[in-house]
Amino acid sequence: MSEEPKVAQKKPYVVELKAGETYYWCACGHSKNQPFCDASHKGKGITPIAFVSPKTEAAYLCGCKASKKKPFCDGTHKSL
Repeated sequence: MSEEPKVAQKKPYVVELKAGETYYWCACGHSKNQPFCDASHKGKGITPIAFVSPKTEAAYLCGCKASKKKPFCDGTHKSL
């Protein structure tokens, strides 16, 4: 059985992504390297979400771990 994700913060993380790079977004909320995975999910039943950035740009990655558009922020944190 998996745990519920921990809310890392109630706002998005603004990060600079590079085109063609693979990133691993922390889905459990326990990483010390937010919003990216540091393997803190081990044993929690939650795995990170891998994604490749299509272009170099600033992006808003979800900090509350409840977005419907994971790994990107969709404003869900405003209702928590």
